[in-house]
Amino acid sequence: MRYTVKQLASLAGVTNRTLHYYDKIGLLRPAAYGDNGYRYYGEDAVLRLQQILFYRELDFSLGQIKTIIDRPDFDLLQALEGHKRALLEWVERMNSLIDTVDKTILHIRGKIEMSKKDFYKGFDEEKQKQYEQHVRERFGDEAMARTKDWNAYTPEEKNDILAEGHEIHMGIVANMEKGYDSPEVQYWIGRWHNAINTHFYECSLEIFEALGHGYNEDPEFTAFYEKIHPGMAAFMEKAMAHYCKLMAA
Repeated sequence: MRYTVKQLASLAGVTNRTLHYYDKIGLLRPAAYGDNGYRYYGEDAVLRLQQILFYRELDFSLGQIKTIIDRPDFDLLQALEGHKRALLEWVERMNSLIDTVDKTILHIRGKIEMSKKDFYKGFDEEKQKQYEQHVRERFGDEAMARTKDWNAYTPEEKNDILAEGHEIHMGIVANMEKGYDSPEVQYWIGRWHNAINTHFYECSLEIFEALGHGYNEDPEFTAFYEKIHPGMAAFMEKAMAHYCKLMAA
């Protein structure tokens, strides 16, 4: 069976323009072109497009994906097994975050008592390191040179820091309906900026704004914030950008 651009796009849930672009960069070539200039794809394109979309879900760039699936030793079954493992790990982590959100809601409603450590269950240390690496790559090692060692804090200090972070996030949620640029929200955003500077690393306005973008761009952070309150990831991005604009004026 062969598929037109429209048919394959509809089947995979992508746009016609996406398939045109994949053809342009050599990522997904049609099996043939008709006399009318139409692209026609074969069954192999269905599996190849599936692989492309799997790797996109895992945040690989299009260039990286092309390099991987064009390798002579690329094994489709091994790739699928790898996707399955990665997805199961992601599901496990999301379930942990959802459990944390559910318990936090019950805690706020006074139905259960959570330890401060439990407020941040699901935020694995490795992910935090990857996120810091993103900032480091964008702003350089010097920007992160004064990062503070979390393990240097005592258990009591760690609990106090986590409690402060929880208070700030709940303060933002309580005032979201007033708008990201409201004085109330900007107060809590300022507290968040100060907390990062005090407890974690020297966070310039440029870095702080980049962090806000990350909250709305990183799938895992976005999922976490959306579970706390619908639209919170985008709200944090706008609120932090507005704060930086005010502070730079």
